Amino acid sequence: MMKAAVWHGPRDIRVEDVASPQLLADTDAILNVSTAAICGTDLHAYHGEVPGFEPGIVMGHEFMGTVAQVGSKVATLAVGDRVVASDITACGTCWYCRQGQHWNCPRRSLFGYGPAFGESLGGGQAEQVRIPFADTVLIRVPSALPDERVLFLGDILTTGYLCALNGGVKPGDVVAVVGCGPVGIFAQMAARVQGAARVYGIDRIPERLAMAERFGSVAINFEQQDPKAVIAAGTDQRGADVALEAVGGKAPLDTAVGVVRPHGTVSIVGVHLEDNYPLNALDGFVRELTIRFGVGDPMRLAAQILPLIAHDVLHPEQIITHRISLGDVPEGYRLFNERQAFKVVVKF
Repeated sequence: MMKAAVWHGPRDIRVEDVASPQLLADTDAILNVSTAAICGTDLHAYHGEVPGFEPGIVMGHEFMGTVAQVGSKVATLAVGDRVVASDITACGTCWYCRQGQHWNCPRRSLFGYGPAFGESLGGGQAEQVRIPFADTVLIRVPSALPDERVLFLGDILTTGYLCALNGGVKPGDVVAVVGCGPVGIFAQMAARVQGAARVYGIDRIPERLAMAERFGSVAINFEQQDPKAVIAAGTDQRGADVALEAVGGKAPLDTAVGVVRPHGTVSIVGVHLEDNYPLNALDGFVRELTIRFGVGDPMRLAAQILPLIAHDVLHPEQIITHRISLGDVPEGYRLFNERQAFKVVVKF
């Protein structure tokens, strides 16, 4: 048996004893979790918004730790290896995986998210986790880097980095980021790493805007200022070269499309639950916009981002505001849901 954070219904997370995971395939590994986190994507499950989510599911898809067991066909990992788990799984051998497009793997799953994205896997807010396709899903990390510096490689850091990468940010660009939550802050960091001369952070929550300013962005509270007017005034009325959308929903996407200049790019990693979005195709045509959607892929991007952490270019741990034990996870969800915490990390 082990301790785990278990979903029992909307806003009802309990820490209780559950069965320890077992190797089910010869490509599996068992991970002893050392550090986990509560992610904004977890809140969809927390609120009961995820199809097929049932009581008993172990929560969490941001986690790392030490390999405790490996299946007989695990070739690149050994017991004792220190690793970060990708939030999604992928087989590593199909056509999509061979192209580095793991999100489209037919055997893809998301840890701690029930059957909505494939196999229902126990999540990482637990003492142990079974890892399918361990050679592909687990990312070895240097022993010299503390957990908190590399933990976010498994999801939000690679998502924010991909957002800027898909935006094609170039040296000297003006970049507008819609959303100053954890993914939006990482998108702002990534835009600067990729050469942006000026970054605007757009949100309405004072604490998030303060976080954006802390990392060098120009904060715009959209309830007090018109982002399009502010950015136009700072760019000779052109608009941003690149707009990064890191929230999800019609209003944030409208803002991103509205602030970008003609021939600009809108890069989207926010989770959009709507079936249809009323894009003004004529406006996109006249302004010759490029619009891209993306999903963070730790298995593809970790090798590119790890050196930036190791050489002190990126300090992702600086967004952490709360550190809690596994037993305090229900309270951590409450704080995060009520925006009293910016980023909550669980220490084992």
